[in-house]
Amino acid sequence: MLSHMSDERIFITVISIFLVMISASLHEFGHAWAAYKLGDDTAKRAGRLTPNPLAHIDQFGSVVLPLIMGLMGGPIFAFAKPVPYNPNKLRNPERDEILVALAGPAANLLQAAVGAIICRIMWGQAAAQIVSGGAAFWLYRIFSTYVYVNCSLAFFNLIPLPPLDGSSILTLLLKGEAKQKYYVVQRYSLPILMIVLYVIPMVLHVDPLGIYLDATAGRLADLMLGWV
Repeated sequence: MLSHMSDERIFITVISIFLVMISASLHEFGHAWAAYKLGDDTAKRAGRLTPNPLAHIDQFGSVVLPLIMGLMGGPIFAFAKPVPYNPNKLRNPERDEILVALAGPAANLLQAAVGAIICRIMWGQAAAQIVSGGAAFWLYRIFSTYVYVNCSLAFFNLIPLPPLDGSSILTLLLKGEAKQKYYVVQRYSLPILMIVLYVIPMVLHVDPLGIYLDATAGRLADLMLGWV
């Protein structure tokens, strides 16, 4: 498969995997930081209250999975080791659990904003060098990819299926019979994700995840970078 990939594609795939690993780790740090600020020190005692990726990387989810997805030529996603936390220690559990769940995607959007600011500064200072190629072009490409990676991770994690953050948020918002029905759906979350990620695009030639991410993450990234 590598023989059919251009040097540029290989470079971008490798860079994307590295950026996804970093971004997913900081996503988990966002959960840990929010939980700690809201009264729960479980993550801190577990050594997870740190931006150091080595504390968060999952061998399969952070390395193997994005490598496989990159080699397959599709979108690259990853997950880090979930941060442990105890909702009973939160000062206001009903509110704070939602804030902890949102902190991960928020950390990704913050990273995207930082990457976009750097890209805009680079373009303002060295647009000619970026357009002409060379080191400036590749540096700009890396940071713009960083923006897209983080926007994608933010919106991907908002999908309401376990183990994604959207599931935790929706569970806390639902009440009564609606919550019970959602618990039934949760049992099949992994098959649903696999069908959406792989089966539907292969069989129906429609990519619902790609459509969703283009309309959300892609649009936001374009706005941040000033490409629209």
